[in-house]
Amino acid sequence: MRRREFIAGLGSVAAWPVVARAQQAAMPVIGFIHPETPDLAEYLVRAFRQGLNETGYVEGRNVTIDYRWAQSQNDRLPALTADLVRRRATVIVTSSTLGVSAAKAATTTIPVAFYTGGDPVALGFVASLSRPGGNLTGVTGLNGELGPKRLELLHELLPAVSTIPVLVDRNGRSAGALPSEIQEAARTLGVQLQVLHASTERDFDSVFATLSQLRAGALLISASLFFNVRGKQLGTLTVRHAVPAIYQFREFAAAGGLMSYGSSITDSYRQVGIYTGRILKGEKPADLPVQQSTKVELIINMKTAKALGITFPLTLLGRADEVIE
Repeated sequence: MRRREFIAGLGSVAAWPVVARAQQAAMPVIGFIHPETPDLAEYLVRAFRQGLNETGYVEGRNVTIDYRWAQSQNDRLPALTADLVRRRATVIVTSSTLGVSAAKAATTTIPVAFYTGGDPVALGFVASLSRPGGNLTGVTGLNGELGPKRLELLHELLPAVSTIPVLVDRNGRSAGALPSEIQEAARTLGVQLQVLHASTERDFDSVFATLSQLRAGALLISASLFFNVRGKQLGTLTVRHAVPAIYQFREFAAAGGLMSYGSSITDSYRQVGIYTGRILKGEKPADLPVQQSTKVELIINMKTAKALGITFPLTLLGRADEVIE
């Protein structure tokens, strides 16, 4: 090898770390904000990563995810979002009404991919589902709108139960009030409702103690982000206290809850991951229609039903998408 070629070769080798650093610096950054804690939302993060992988992005390989956790303190969401905006995240991923509101207020330029259980048009996040406009798009489960149907299913199973307690998140989008659509459904069915509140895990003890005192024959758990990530915990508690209950997500029934009826939250987060990948590839949020969870599933836990001495009518069993034996 000639001396000049050898020296040139050394120069190119020396440049390798510089090139590697430049490539690393160019790696896009996803700012992932969640109102809860990493342990509670781990299965949602896993679903999000799955969707991201489907678009060709793998965390640590060609994309960085900067996680921010509000630790069940919703008042932290604006500051966490503002920090990601200052750090110029490539895309911000967020959830819940308060989380999306914080993102909308913090930036009009950085793309935002969201998950919400409410109606994003009514909440003012997007102009329309088909043409969001602006810098926000995402997925809506519209699970709050399914509350009346959950009450109807509970009443169909337990028609003799005349008073049904409803667990409501005091800090949720209805600010602790019973959603009007559930009240209207109760009047139609001729059922009395009794509101119970929980906004921290410590509240669960007093809630289930009250249910025991009332000898409650049923429980409806209303839609709430706080409850969303605690579906397994709530399912376990209803089994422990022998309370026939219904909630929106499969995780609740899989943990022992009697019934669940709603869309799949894990599939919704996977869809958010897909949208995030598409945005990273250059698509604009304004042109990506807000996805609605069209798959609604009824899950029945027959093991719990037998333990509670409840017999499901064949008409109801026949409508189940899954029966857990």
